Amino acid sequence: MADILTTIVEKRKADIERLGLAFGFEIPENRGRPVHPFLVKKGVILEVKRASPSKGEIAPNLNAAETAHSYAAAGASAISCLTEGNYFKGSLKDLMEVCEAVDEYAEGAAGSSESESLCVVPAVLRKDFLLSADEVDISYRAGADAILLIARILEKPVIVEMAKAAAGYGMICLVEVRSEADLEKLSAVAAAVDSKYIVCGVNSRDLATFKIDLLKPCALLGKIRGVLGEDARVVFESGIRTPQAARFAGSLGFTGMLLGEAAAKAPKLREELVRSFVNAVSNKNAEFWTKYSGNTEQYRPLIKICGLTRAEDVMFADSLGADFVGFIFASGFGRNICGEKFEAIIPTLKNIRAKKVAVITDATSPEAEAAARYVEQGILDCIQLHGIEYSEVPERFLSLPHYFAITEKNGPLDKEAEKLFLMGEPRFLQDSKSQSYDINHKLWLAGGVTLENAAELVARFHPELIDVSSGVEDDEIGIKNHDKIRRIIYDTFS
Repeated sequence: MADILTTIVEKRKADIERLGLAFGFEIPENRGRPVHPFLVKKGVILEVKRASPSKGEIAPNLNAAETAHSYAAAGASAISCLTEGNYFKGSLKDLMEVCEAVDEYAEGAAGSSESESLCVVPAVLRKDFLLSADEVDISYRAGADAILLIARILEKPVIVEMAKAAAGYGMICLVEVRSEADLEKLSAVAAAVDSKYIVCGVNSRDLATFKIDLLKPCALLGKIRGVLGEDARVVFESGIRTPQAARFAGSLGFTGMLLGEAAAKAPKLREELVRSFVNAVSNKNAEFWTKYSGNTEQYRPLIKICGLTRAEDVMFADSLGADFVGFIFASGFGRNICGEKFEAIIPTLKNIRAKKVAVITDATSPEAEAAARYVEQGILDCIQLHGIEYSEVPERFLSLPHYFAITEKNGPLDKEAEKLFLMGEPRFLQDSKSQSYDINHKLWLAGGVTLENAAELVARFHPELIDVSSGVEDDEIGIKNHDKIRRIIYDTFS
């Protein structure tokens, strides 16, 4: 598959050669509006967006000025205006219309009896694949308060020159990063420009594959703060389409969230999306996934040994490097450990490095209540909501470290996976006896995994995590065969 980002840039260069930096539009000689502050506190950037390479047409009849006015009314802290024409169907004309619309909105709000908060003018971001300092000047004169600089497409001297030019105009640079090489460029910008002119963004969408990983921004958050300082303003970009997902992003510690498709296609959701992000607070679930996000680049799949019932099996799996160990908290299952069995192994768990997971099948059961208490007390690390519908899970469980496990009993795995992704669930286990997994999202794989098929499943599906339970047992349910654990970890995954 061709790298769409490279294709966009090459077409843009050809358009500049043919039409000039203004792409044939008339740009004022002098800027006609003040530069407004960009993302000075936690807020949402709503995007004027008609189309995209991944989605095609999103809102083809979108009116830039009307949309900007509605975004301001919805409480947007900033408005992003796409000015790329080939794939996003935007233009510099849109940018100038957006700037005019938000200024008109501010004037109207200032003259009304509404609260003063409504008089705040959303800053305007020019979102495009800018390539030179001359384009910074064009953006400034067209009215933008901030510009997007994509680190991947700009050489270090160029991105520094562009950032310095923007700072000279009092504009903010939203520097988009996704790799270690990008972070080096960000560091160069930070060395050359006062940090008050820098906001950093991380795109959850990989433009080479279009796949989205909601944990990618988390994985870079700490590194960005290492470059810019703990008070760095960082934006979560792409992948959010529901209030539930916006709340998850808002709980992770980001200053901003950029919404494109969801804002353009769902006018009735705009205010709720903004509120969900802005009002979200950190919780144990956010802390769990933030820590996990730093360990997703593995040379082998992560390994979970599940259905453990004995302390010696837990210790052995942990000693060989298992990443997760799972305990069944569900009546009616032969591997159910809830009660005296689990209490007996608690002292052992204090020395276990692997993440300790309680598997529940009914969120309203006494076993689920016990599992939640153990997680709250720090005895267990996480809850696996196995075969449970999202709508059936109490808020208490969603605020605790958790992930869902879907099975074919729920319905087709691809549909169930997409439903959870839309709710902002960054990972979910797919338990499929037929091994017909959805691979559009990061794959956690379970279902009939044995010594005989594990290597083939890994080679075929490239999972991030593989879950093994009965495949490392003999005849007695819940009693693990240590040689099988050793072989599946060492022989299959080493």
